[in-house]
Amino acid sequence: MNAARDQAVPPRARRRGARIAAWTGLVVPALAALAWLALHSAPAASLLLARIGAATGLEIRAHGGASLRLGATPGIEARDLEIRAPGAAHAWLQARRVVVTAPWRTLRGLGDPLELTRVELDAPRIDLPALRAWLASRPSGTGRLPVITAGVRATAGRIDGGAWRIESLRVSVPRLDPEAPLRARAAGRYASDALRAPFSLATTLQRPASGRGFGLAGAIAPDTDKWRLAAWVTLSGALHWTPSLQLLPMRLGATGRIATATSDDRFTLGAHGPLRVRDGAWTLLPARIVLRGDGLVPWLDAGGRAALGQRLVFQLDGRLARWPDAWPALPPPLDDRGAPLALGLDYRGRRDLSSPLALRASRDGARFDGRLDVPALLDWNARRDSPLPPLQGRLEADALEIAGARLRDVVVDFGDAQ
Repeated sequence: MNAARDQAVPPRARRRGARIAAWTGLVVPALAALAWLALHSAPAASLLLARIGAATGLEIRAHGGASLRLGATPGIEARDLEIRAPGAAHAWLQARRVVVTAPWRTLRGLGDPLELTRVELDAPRIDLPALRAWLASRPSGTGRLPVITAGVRATAGRIDGGAWRIESLRVSVPRLDPEAPLRARAAGRYASDALRAPFSLATTLQRPASGRGFGLAGAIAPDTDKWRLAAWVTLSGALHWTPSLQLLPMRLGATGRIATATSDDRFTLGAHGPLRVRDGAWTLLPARIVLRGDGLVPWLDAGGRAALGQRLVFQLDGRLARWPDAWPALPPPLDDRGAPLALGLDYRGRRDLSSPLALRASRDGARFDGRLDVPALLDWNARRDSPLPPLQGRLEADALEIAGARLRDVVVDFGDAQ
């Protein structure tokens, strides 16, 4: 009877039954594996983090626990995550919560293709010195950038750079693909002991793999106890990643207003030159600067160098179209405000411009070399309680006329006005 029954079953039905049996043999173990993962999510996630750490040479720990997400888009969620170089005293990344999702094909291919779906970070904190130390210890190599189809989002972030920090950082990247233009938005607040600078910026990188076609635009508003600035800035150039971060050449434009206790003036700034970032210091050498404005803002064309790190340093030599009316008058014979003169500026000090500024001015055989205290000058300009500004220096002139008398080879020393 069994043979008769088998002969009664059509061949197509037998093949369909074989396929069902085969699929059942595959699906049931898979479902059992998924059920085990669901029931043992935390141990499996911790094991996965440990393996990722071993593969990257990092210590990765989720002090608040980790769990796997299953479904159409699997992923891993880690809480109170900490990443550090082995044996390092400080973690270079901490985050309250991190979620990374990836398509099943990435998991089946063990990272080939290197594609993720989305990365989310809540309250990430980056220790920049620790990160730089880890990067410096890595062997050279290009590596691969992943494709993140649904992008990256970070909220309530912070970057600690030693003497400065970036707070309340928000970053949004709609999509990350080394072969496609990158677009991102970032907002937050730069802060140091003497300077604060909220910002909201949008950036584009046409070719992420090569760094070509970088552009940035947005609002920035630095302020100190003595002055505040609100500006719209644009920055562009070609990004280079080795041997350090470089923008070659950098083209910077800024327009906005600068305000003190007694003034509120418009300005436009342009800068050009090779920008390099290394060990937390930004350098622009050689630098070309063009500044236009009204009130306290001079019309200046200058060249030189500039650097920003633990201190602000700049040395500029150029031409001042006219001495601004809002500035204290130079001594004769340099006191003709409408005539152009050669000007040199040299500053090495605090980033809020509160350290002394060296100033050199010359025209028609007269030279002035002095030192200027910018905060004291702003206070003097607000009160005008003294006829002389807080200025130190020496005037040397081939000739000087005073009350109808002509003096030659004149040298005059100036001290602080009290």
